Formats: sequence, C-alpha cells, structure tokens
Amino acid sequence: MSIDEIRSTLFTAKLRWLLGQALQRGERVLWQGQPDGVARMMLWRFLWWIGIPWLALVAIAVTRGWIAESAMFLLVLGLAMVGAPLLVLLHDLQTLYVITNRRALIVRTFGKPTVTDTLFSDMDPTFEILDIGRGPCALYFASGISPRAADTDHTGHYGFHCIRDAVAVRDILERLRREDAARSAGTSLGSARG
Repeated sequence: MSIDEIRSTLFTAKLRWLLGQALQRGERVLWQGQPDGVARMMLWRFLWWIGIPWLALVAIAVTRGWIAESAMFLLVLGLAMVGAPLLVLLHDLQTLYVITNRRALIVRTFGKPTVTDTLFSDMDPTFEILDIGRGPCALYFASGISPRAADTDHTGHYGFHCIRDAVAVRDILERLRREDAARSAGTSLGSARG
C-alpha cells in the first residue's frame, strides 16, 4: 500500500491532520494502512444472528403484553447486539496504522483522538502474525502491555489488527528495525571514539 492509499472516508482529513501533528521533524511516513473494517465486522456478524431474532421476539412479547417492565432492557440488549458489528466498522474507519523511519504509530480519532507509538528499539525480537480468517491478519510487534490497553490482545501482545498483507508489513518493520539498530550502534561507536 502506498503512502496515499488510505480509504477516503469522512474521517480521512482528521486522521491525516492528527498524523501530521504527531510526526517529528525529519520523520517520514514509509507505510500506512487501515484495518480491514468490513472483514472485522463480519467476524462479529454472529451477533446479527442472535440480535435480529431477539428483537423480533421482544416485539412479539411486547405486542401481546407478555412483558412490560423488562421490555426496555430487552430491547436495548437486542439493539446492542445488532449495532456492535457496525460499531466495530466505525472504529476501524477511524484508525490509521503508520510506519515511519523511526517508529510504528496507531492514530485513532474514534472517541478521544489518540496517537500511540512504539519505537523500533522497544519492539519484540520476533514479530507474530496471527491469521484471523477471511484474509486479514494481526501483526503483533510488542508484548508485555496491559491486556486492557487498546490494540492489545488478551495476552498483552500489541500491534496492528486486521491488516491485509501482514507479511509485507512485517518485512518493512524488520528492515527498519535492523537499520535503526545499525544506526544506533554506529552512533554509539562514534561517541565512544570521540
């Protein structure tokens, strides 16, 4: 994916603005992409198979007078099940994954705008690719993060979720991390000689 190939949505301008604010002097974007929101939404589609019949049963129960006090709770629960996959899609449309010549960034405008970064030196020695089905994969490049943090799985692995061509993205990260380590070693060697 080239630098200019993020999906054009209502959120693109705000994502680009937030990324521009986060970039440091001399930092260049080498790759950027978004999670495959449709594929991720389809992973949650089982909620539609539960939520739509649920709403139908609640409607029947309300019209026949079987439930009264709990009708609102049951209706809200059904609406939450039907709406959750759409909320996942909305979340992913407002997320941008970026690799620069210095670090990996996750830019998000969903809720409170955030930019989280991981320096190459803070990344795990080995990256993990997890196939989540239907093509996209998760690419984990850091671990030991709280499982409650955004973009972290239940084991504390952190990275880009639901991206296409994860192998190519992993290769970019590995190459940049090697270059960064070589540059740091050269700087350390130069200062030790000075």
